[in-house]
Amino acid sequence: MNTLKIIASAAGLAVLLVTTAAFIDFRDEKEIKKIQSPKNEGGFAVVELFTSEGCSSCPPADELMEKIQAENENKQLYILAFHVDYWDHQGWKDRFSDHEFSLRQKQYANWMKLQTIYTPQVIVNGSEEMIGSEAGAVFNAIKRQLAQKASSSLRLSCKIQNKRAVIHYQGVADQEEAELVLTLVQQSTASSVKAGENAGRNLTHVQVVRKLARKSLNGKKEVVFYLPDDFNEKGWELVGFVQNLRNGHISQAARFDLDEK
Repeated sequence: MNTLKIIASAAGLAVLLVTTAAFIDFRDEKEIKKIQSPKNEGGFAVVELFTSEGCSSCPPADELMEKIQAENENKQLYILAFHVDYWDHQGWKDRFSDHEFSLRQKQYANWMKLQTIYTPQVIVNGSEEMIGSEAGAVFNAIKRQLAQKASSSLRLSCKIQNKRAVIHYQGVADQEEAELVLTLVQQSTASSVKAGENAGRNLTHVQVVRKLARKSLNGKKEVVFYLPDDFNEKGWELVGFVQNLRNGHISQAARFDLDEK
């Protein structure tokens, strides 16, 4: 079975599970608020969605992320939407796609010993994976991760200089077994899809990753992003986290709102 067939099969399963997710429905707003427990203010969940505008099973997962983000009152959740590029030859090229994001998903497959990659897929704190449109599974994973004792000393700061974002981080000791993963995130955007499986649909997106960098925790604590042409500071943020190189688990996370720099 080739990779595309495996992906199509997983996407079909996601369609079947949308019905289940709909019964959880939003009641879900209350559920999202409940899972952000004030009893564990240090708890956090980095929620990575691997998605594509070319995949007809992905819009329900995108909508789920949008609703979770809208209720992210305690800022304990770090939503990141990575648009992969392996759907781009199926009739519609996703303007947010990047091969680097597909490689990141493949790295998770290696860490988790998965047989394939698929969309929509959600990974929480680098340690749990599930179909991205299955709301119940996503909520349960977030609950489990928020319940973990955690304390993050990671801090980000940024200056915009000549179409570059110069980012500094602090609060993380030098170490060999982990790295800093840093993302430039567009908080809200939309696309009118003209072809492919979602032809004729207007798709809205939240927390779209536009740039990705990986940085050794040894040496100079600085990362530079060259900014996209449509960057305008409003509605953008930086999200960074510390990730174990052996198993992918995420131990610290932080954000920096570029509106407030």
